[in-house]
Amino acid sequence: MTRELVLVLGGARAGKSAFAQGLAEKVGNVLFVATAEAGDAEMAERIARHRASRPAHWVTLEEPLNLPAALAKTPPSYDAVILDCLTLWVSNLLLQENQARDPVTEAERLLEAYEEGTASWIVVSNEVGLGLVPPTPLGREYRDALGRVNQIVARRADRVYLMVAGLAMDLKSLGARPADTPGP
Repeated sequence: MTRELVLVLGGARAGKSAFAQGLAEKVGNVLFVATAEAGDAEMAERIARHRASRPAHWVTLEEPLNLPAALAKTPPSYDAVILDCLTLWVSNLLLQENQARDPVTEAERLLEAYEEGTASWIVVSNEVGLGLVPPTPLGREYRDALGRVNQIVARRADRVYLMVAGLAMDLKSLGARPADTPGP
């Protein structure tokens, strides 16, 4: 695998994580970066299932908030980094009390960390812009912030996949290109 940035988008339970893991299994040393926190028993169970689905020799880094700093320190011994997922990371940033950070600024810092490293990155995120408009201001802020972050990462990515019902659609080979707009 040539060094590249890959974005894997899709809805909930669309097969994003499994697809990302399949891409990473083709390379050597993998760092898995998890952004989820076990806030309740059900989430703790989900995290345990995700851990069990990964190869035992992969290293896991759990970082819910400061991804740019954590990934800027990634040792060059890793061939690939799976970042799973931007969805929870943006939520964590918006809900952080007394220290809310702008997700767009943080995403730009995250991409700087990618540029400074040597590993390929496979980034997982939910596509939340296809559903209903959220009924609350925080819900709309979250949808908009995640949409902007996804656009920033997709614009820089070498490959972008959209997962639907476990099937990957390669958006780059389908001719999709960023719109000629002034930014997110």
